[in-house]
Amino acid sequence: MTSFPRAPRLVKGAIVAVDPKTNRVDRSIAFQYNPETLSRSLQIQVAEGEGNARAEALRIKGAPIETFRLDIEIDASDRLEQAEQTAVSLGIYPQLAALESLVYPDINDVIKNMSGAANGELEIVPLEAPMTLLVWGKRRVLPVRITDLSVAEEAYDVNLNPIRAKITLGLRVLTYDDLPWKQRGSTLFVTHHREKQTLARQSSLSTAEATKVTQVNIAGL
Repeated sequence: MTSFPRAPRLVKGAIVAVDPKTNRVDRSIAFQYNPETLSRSLQIQVAEGEGNARAEALRIKGAPIETFRLDIEIDASDRLEQAEQTAVSLGIYPQLAALESLVYPDINDVIKNMSGAANGELEIVPLEAPMTLLVWGKRRVLPVRITDLSVAEEAYDVNLNPIRAKITLGLRVLTYDDLPWKQRGSTLFVTHHREKQTLARQSSLSTAEATKVTQVNIAGL
């Protein structure tokens, strides 16, 4: 039985790590299975200035704080059936390490800082994690910070290598208010913001259409 030749190819989501020093893509972690659901929450940034509170009622400080929550499944069953060597010897350790390393600083930077502290250096440069991008189709490529990561390992091989796990990711979108203006992440968020406004216009009703569906004279309000 052959598949339909014109069937659309499944697009997979991914987490992409960008080196903060060089701005180059360091590694891409494609989801083995796309999450069935993706929860989002937007917290509005209300301006809270002094003076006339009524004048501030409609003011906002910038883009809302947006958070994502999603579950990722990793399963080595197919690769074990094919006797793929990495899966046989390590299970899904490499995939787990790739995700978990996104919340760790580079070990070379850690050693440099610890050595400096041991030698009496007073100014220790804060460690920096990779800049992380959530890639969810063409219209959602966002700089994010991983706020929490939990792993439920559900099965092991005879050597106690994990072979199946579910990872829950909490992400906070980084906006142009969080990042340097010309940095790649800031530019990506500007593109996202602009496209969101463009898409919103495509769904808006004309005044006449709004009056018809609401039975309220919108123009006369």
